[in-house]
Amino acid sequence: MNFQIAVLLGQDGVTNGAIYALLALSILLVFTVTRILLIPQGEFVTYGALTMAAIQSGHPTALAWMLLALMLIDCALDLRTMLQNGFNMLKMRWIGLKLGYALLLCVLIQTLPLAEIPMVAQALLTLGLLVPMGPIIYRLFFQPIASAPALVLLIVSIAVHVAMVGIGLLLFGPEGGRTKPFSDAGFSLGPVLLKSQTLWVILVSITLIILLFIAFERTLYGKALRAAAINRMGARLMGISPVFAGKATFAMATFIGALSGILIAPITTLYFDSGFIISLKGFVGAIIGGLASYPVAAVGALAVGLIEAFSMFWASNYKEIIVFTLIIPFLLWRSLTSRHVEEEEE
Repeated sequence: MNFQIAVLLGQDGVTNGAIYALLALSILLVFTVTRILLIPQGEFVTYGALTMAAIQSGHPTALAWMLLALMLIDCALDLRTMLQNGFNMLKMRWIGLKLGYALLLCVLIQTLPLAEIPMVAQALLTLGLLVPMGPIIYRLFFQPIASAPALVLLIVSIAVHVAMVGIGLLLFGPEGGRTKPFSDAGFSLGPVLLKSQTLWVILVSITLIILLFIAFERTLYGKALRAAAINRMGARLMGISPVFAGKATFAMATFIGALSGILIAPITTLYFDSGFIISLKGFVGAIIGGLASYPVAAVGALAVGLIEAFSMFWASNYKEIIVFTLIIPFLLWRSLTSRHVEEEEE
């Protein structure tokens, strides 16, 4: 290995590590607020990439109809709640807005010349289709059991992941998807050519990591959201809605996952079942951070990306084993240094 190859591998490692860091932080974000390990986080990545690829190819994606179906179920639950608690004009308007939003996206997907609109509009349309699904998924599958033990939440999370993989196959088919790069420009750094798409991934990832860290570690509202996971009853008494906290964090996690898919789709081909391995590598970074520290999780995910890149050169057949073996020493260290606390029964 010479210096040029090492720099190229480092560039790939930093690019992949930036995406893993985003996923690690979104997994950490959801866990610290809701106690849910978001196993289907990787599916949001693949849905984002494949939806963007479908839009760029000019094919109306069936994801719009899936959003409409989920929105109809969500609104039906709102109506049932309103029938039980009494009529509320504000809630009726909110139901109308949600249905109107879903119908508008269906109309846009069917009528717009998708392949001809600007790439920014394609990305916004992709995010517009995916981000609302996060809060709905939380409401349908996790909100009714929000106070359940962590093991029950994990089992449901795995079930949602399996269902989303199957739905992904139904929506996008077995073929992979790849999108056009945001820019074809390149920048020379000595003997190494840096692709602009790589810089896009790194810059957007760093920006989101900094914003997430500031929002949840340095702001009162971020700390209030995290308090909802520690003591749901105490959070309610202090005016913090655990339901809103869960929906908000799922919306942010969906946004991060879909945006990550849009960012890496020009670099690598993604398939309907590619998300699980991607999210697992983000999960390794989150474990390195002890499912508590945003900066350590980001650094751990970056280390995962670099080790994966260099493993492809030295031992490509064992790169996945090498990456996932990283989790063992950190689990052992956490086990030896943490006090075991029985989960309180509610």
